[in-house]
Amino acid sequence: MDDDTSKKIIVFGAGGRVGRAAVAEAAARGHRVTAVVRDPARHPDLGRPGVTVACGDVTDPESVAALAAGHDAAVHASARLDVPSEEYFAATAKALLSGLTAARVGRLLTLGIATTLEDAAGARLMDAPDFPAAWRAFAQGHVVEFALLTAGAGPDLDWLMVVPPLDLDAEAEPTGGYRTAVGTVVDGPGRIAHADLALALLDEIEAPRHSRVQLAVSAAEPPSDAGSNSGSGSGSGSGSAPGSESTLTPAPASD
Repeated sequence: MDDDTSKKIIVFGAGGRVGRAAVAEAAARGHRVTAVVRDPARHPDLGRPGVTVACGDVTDPESVAALAAGHDAAVHASARLDVPSEEYFAATAKALLSGLTAARVGRLLTLGIATTLEDAAGARLMDAPDFPAAWRAFAQGHVVEFALLTAGAGPDLDWLMVVPPLDLDAEAEPTGGYRTAVGTVVDGPGRIAHADLALALLDEIEAPRHSRVQLAVSAAEPPSDAGSNSGSGSGSGSGSAPGSESTLTPAPASD
């Protein structure tokens, strides 16, 4: 990627599995990346050509603004299990809205959770009577985050909540593609590799196609007909949920 098309991307929560995958994919595509973690000393392997590791606090709007200045896009992939979910994700949403706007960053991708999506009947998974209370409490944090982004983002900050399936599997074999649906669970196997999720994140930064919605992302399925075209591109496949699309996007070659 040449200097005219490369972007500066800041990744908050870069020390986690999704954050690391996003950093790796962005760097592989030739973008310049700032990888933000709370304690850089705990992540000595994050640094690589094109990647700058920085200490920051995604719940602090001043920290977000200072670190994000000069960047084109931001990815939020952090989570805290030692802080109540609603409290944490409300704080991150408010800090990102304020800090990224102040820094004039035009695109934000934040990670959601599949239990907040609707099923084919229009019901959220987290609202099922037998859904565990502890899981519902964690999911509610993302509900609050989505509401704050919806209500608080001005016209200069375009955002998207990217939602992986319940089985976000560190051991899953990457498919080199993904399927999407807006606001609903993606029909078919609910599984994705971190590398494929990173493809979706970077594709939405390089060529935004969705805005201010929950975009569910799941692993690509192999073509049902061996003779069919399985190249890059998208379209509604048979058996897909309404509004879903299959995107078999090969990963860009790295130099």
